[in-house]
Amino acid sequence: MLDAFFQYVGINVNKNHLEFRSGTACVLAGQPLDTVKVKMQTFPDMYKGIVDCSVKIYKQVGFRGFYKGTTPALVANVAENSVLFMCYGFCQQLVRKIVGVDRKTRLSDLQNAAAGSFASGFAALVLCPTELVKCRLQAMHEMQLSGKIVQGQNITNWINLSISTVWSVVRGVIQRDGPLGFYRGLPSTLLREVPGYFFFFGGYEVSRTFFAAGRPKEELGPVPLLLSGGFGGSCLWIAVYPVDCVKSRIQVLSMAGKQTGFMGTLADIVKTEGVLALYSGLKPTMIRAFLANAALFLAYEYSRKLMMQQVDISDNF
Repeated sequence: MLDAFFQYVGINVNKNHLEFRSGTACVLAGQPLDTVKVKMQTFPDMYKGIVDCSVKIYKQVGFRGFYKGTTPALVANVAENSVLFMCYGFCQQLVRKIVGVDRKTRLSDLQNAAAGSFASGFAALVLCPTELVKCRLQAMHEMQLSGKIVQGQNITNWINLSISTVWSVVRGVIQRDGPLGFYRGLPSTLLREVPGYFFFFGGYEVSRTFFAAGRPKEELGPVPLLLSGGFGGSCLWIAVYPVDCVKSRIQVLSMAGKQTGFMGTLADIVKTEGVLALYSGLKPTMIRAFLANAALFLAYEYSRKLMMQQVDISDNF
């Protein structure tokens, strides 16, 4: 009965440990490049490229500048991956019911991709608030330099922008916009997550199938898992990067006042900056996507194997 439950939800009794390990690996591997990405997305005119942006970050605040927003990023990844992988197992069973196969039947790569896409809709609900806080912390310096907000100005009577912290940003959102303020950019997040995770899980499963070459996927070693995870992450970002760029603009620029929605922001970027502006920061994103998701899936698969072994041992007693 216990094993059936674990198969049904696609996780194990120590799932919290699994998701924390996976999420931590993903954040630590990719946070510096994510910071570069957000800055280049929201203020492309300030930076010539990944090297120029990295150098300026270091000159501005030192190495710690690359890890601005790490706390909400860690919360976001742990929460997103917990919901995503839990719902992924559930959605796999849902897909089996839709196509009319037994619950133990192995799904095709396309069916796994569809299950991942369904699961991402639930993950977006916990991801959007934490990403909003993260993006605002990462781009706070640029907001001050651009004059959109004034250093030391108390926009909300709570935030001193010269010493912004996670808690000060959270309090500012609550006072200015209420709890729903954390969901600015939710439509954009859904537009990114749902199709993006179709390519994410699809790319991961196709890659694992390629490396398995007829063998069970569970027998793959660390190198194929790393390459498969990196390939899946790369597929996601190539497919939905312009949507993510619009989302970042909405979540960051709304600090300075009312910001138009997805279509309005998209039209404004294309009209004033050109289509290529939607791809600002793509290079660091692709590097981060490969490294972070390679670490994510390797940590997930090996943690899952370890925890399932522990369950098997406990069931034998």
